[in-house]
Amino acid sequence: MVTSLLVVVVALALIFDYTNGFHDAANSIATIVSTKVLTPFQAVLWAATFNFIAYFVVKDHKVANYVAKIVVEHYVTMHVILAGLIAAITWNLTTWWFGIPSSSSHTLIGGFAGAGMTNAMYMGAGALHAVNMHYILPILLYIVLAPFIGLFVGYLITIIILHICKNSRPAAAERWFKALQLISSGLLSFAHGTNDAQKVMGILYLALISSNIIGTGAAMPEWIPLACYSAIALGTMSGGWKIVKTMGTKITKITPLEGVSAETAAAITLGFTEHFGIPVSTTHTITGSIIGVGLTKRVSAVRWGVTINLVWAWIITIPISALIAGLVFVLLRALGY
Repeated sequence: MVTSLLVVVVALALIFDYTNGFHDAANSIATIVSTKVLTPFQAVLWAATFNFIAYFVVKDHKVANYVAKIVVEHYVTMHVILAGLIAAITWNLTTWWFGIPSSSSHTLIGGFAGAGMTNAMYMGAGALHAVNMHYILPILLYIVLAPFIGLFVGYLITIIILHICKNSRPAAAERWFKALQLISSGLLSFAHGTNDAQKVMGILYLALISSNIIGTGAAMPEWIPLACYSAIALGTMSGGWKIVKTMGTKITKITPLEGVSAETAAAITLGFTEHFGIPVSTTHTITGSIIGVGLTKRVSAVRWGVTINLVWAWIITIPISALIAGLVFVLLRALGY
């Protein structure tokens, strides 16, 4: 039976997906805006289109299945899901307000895990009994690996392109790379939609199981991916201009050639992790790719002070989201919900 709690959870999940879209819009459009290939409005429309195209292409939902297994099913309740979503939305809006490109993926995972751990303690078990370490450990590993993979691939692609185009006329090359950046930005937006929309799909799938709407192992209803891809695309169209400034200009100065390299590197990295169903951060990946591109000029071309601040934001996202979710879960229990 559809309950009011389920309706609230579905609404909040789609609101989170929307905030994910405008929070992470900078990942897809920062370089294409900073190089003036597209205007901000054109860029968000372009990115949102490719976010949604992913709905028609990707049907295996490996990342969604992965996220659904982070918390042991015995400790998953509607209140756990509700508390996790509230925490994730709170952190997303806070970091967006201050222009910090933190990970929407990790705040959702941290919030969900934190609420599950709190519920486990209420049930008399240890907090760690609630989380499936087989699934949590790769996520923690890729917090470190994803930006470094993006960095390496971005550096390598830039070196290859520079070698191929070393005899090209600068004006002609720039025209070509401005055109190519439309393709690379589209690929990154497609990868972003594929990776990030699926995380909320996994949460909604669990909500239906917890509400006894469907059974464990049942096929995912088709409305879930349609709603999630639509919400993230609409969020992307709303933009995230404070974060665009950080990603597009503050880490390193980006040219069209470098924009192509960074976006292609991030898209390749996200495609690799999505193939294996590992939910990684789009934000971490594109940031690493931009740094890798900057390093091809010189180490000092990267503004390391800004980068270190971003790393701190990445480190604290999961624990703070988990803490907020735990407090929300306690509050819900105290209020009798």
